[in-house]
Amino acid sequence: MRSTRKILIVVTSTARMDTTGEPTGLWLEELATPYYAFVDAGLAVTLASIRGGTAPIDPRSVRAKGENPASVERFLGDEAASAALSSTASVEAVDASAHQALFLPGGHGTMWDLPGSPALARAVSTVWASGGVVAAVCHGPAGLLDAQDVTGAPLVARRRMTAFSNSEERAAGLAEAMPFLLETRLRELGGRYDAGRDFQPFAIADGRLVTGQNPASSARTAELMLDALRVAAR
Repeated sequence: MRSTRKILIVVTSTARMDTTGEPTGLWLEELATPYYAFVDAGLAVTLASIRGGTAPIDPRSVRAKGENPASVERFLGDEAASAALSSTASVEAVDASAHQALFLPGGHGTMWDLPGSPALARAVSTVWASGGVVAAVCHGPAGLLDAQDVTGAPLVARRRMTAFSNSEERAAGLAEAMPFLLETRLRELGGRYDAGRDFQPFAIADGRLVTGQNPASSARTAELMLDALRVAAR
């Protein structure tokens, strides 16, 4: 894969749940694991967020040093990566057309600000229309809800996909705190939703659309996205 290929990663700017005031934000493993898969594969990564500036990290996604997934430990010790997350550009300020792929990590914060962001919807639709790869994991597919394909139909309509399931949301005790249930909304838009076992790795590639179910699916989602990029580059 050519090192000049670029991927845009867009994360949430929401630090607290509107319903409860509980701290939230980006789930760090869902950024860190794909981030290093992309960097190590030679892609140039642009980190952006909905509003720009410091992107909030869900405190529940970071444990004491030495107790985190390897990618999270690597990210926390990576001064350049941490600095990039502390000074993200707003998605509105980024030229999505200069990127061959777009990736949306999850975290419950995404449920409040990824849907309803015209700039994000345009970015997703732009990358898709240009033949690029679009991917998301866990609650990240909330950022696909407003995107359209070249016909003007919802991007997710009639496409196989997954996301954090209703049963996982209930098991986490957060179903009532969410503004909506992501699985339900994706089905309402015509998405061909599927899921694996709760909290176990599960990801789907439907051509250039790649989605993963939960944090444990981050590595597989990144792997499938890199595969899709290789196919798209032929």
